[in-house]
Amino acid sequence: MLKIGLVGFGFMGRMHFDNYVRLMEEGSPVSLAAICDPLIEELKNGKAGGNMSTAREVYDLSAYHLYTDLEDMLANEQLDVIDIAAPTYLHAEMACSLLERGIHVFCEKPMARHSADARKMVEMANRNGKKLMIGQCLRFWPGYEYLKEVVDSGKFGQATEGYFYRGSGAPKDWFLDEKLSGGCIMDMHIHDTDIINYLFGKPEKVSTLGRNVLPGSGYDIASTHYYYKDGKVINSQVDWTLEGDFGFYMGYRVNFEGGSVVFDGSTVKVNPNDAPGFTPEISPEAGYYRELDYFLDAVIHDKSVDVCTPESAAESLEVVEAEIRSADAQGEWVKLV
Repeated sequence: MLKIGLVGFGFMGRMHFDNYVRLMEEGSPVSLAAICDPLIEELKNGKAGGNMSTAREVYDLSAYHLYTDLEDMLANEQLDVIDIAAPTYLHAEMACSLLERGIHVFCEKPMARHSADARKMVEMANRNGKKLMIGQCLRFWPGYEYLKEVVDSGKFGQATEGYFYRGSGAPKDWFLDEKLSGGCIMDMHIHDTDIINYLFGKPEKVSTLGRNVLPGSGYDIASTHYYYKDGKVINSQVDWTLEGDFGFYMGYRVNFEGGSVVFDGSTVKVNPNDAPGFTPEISPEAGYYRELDYFLDAVIHDKSVDVCTPESAAESLEVVEAEIRSADAQGEWVKLV
């Protein structure tokens, strides 16, 4: 039985909590034993806002050991896995310390505030023989998994053009401090950068236009072009200034030599050039559940973490940093090594 500790009980911490509870109810040999957050007493009685709804607004945590300090939790609990859902700027130091102590780590995205620290996380995981996976959940989201299958199989030929988008209202608190979160490009847009990197490989260079609307938050609106030698035209846009009743949206449209695939956030529509369009069946499960199930299965059965290696997540962070440098230079092309 794997014993799990959860660090961070904001929106993503609660999303992970919901899925651990579900996995336990389904009979998975895991046990969420402890939760740590400096504000746990305050958070457990209130709701956390986010892009999607969690299972409940107020959580009964009476069955769990609660801590306000990570070292205190580690001193009192024998844990096999720790799930880091803490703020981005804490990821690297926390993950490296845990990996060095022989604990497997699942860490929310972005992997770290800086790619150099992400590489240290990779090195520490490899040195200690422990599993590290980053929550780049689109790799496990059925609508994006279908696109990955189309790209890899070549059933519609090569991709010629792609457009990826996500948008929402502005987050709160530390997210709006660019030094802590990296702004919209690093915190939110990294989902699409990562899936583009996963689908098509590392681009040769990037060009990004960005706009700052919220003081101190870095870029809040951005549009990036990714250059590939084969000439396909790939663009991704992000915006977290969409207030009012907008809510949250993510989706894509990718054209191939023999058709197109469109995802509106819930449904995939396939339009072959030489046949009627159709809507393929995809799993109704969210990527949050499927990524945790995958990672825990890898730990339980000592399998390699192939779908989302920490090396690939660190590479996506390097691409994002290049995008930010390009935006700083008003869209100048920035080459990737």
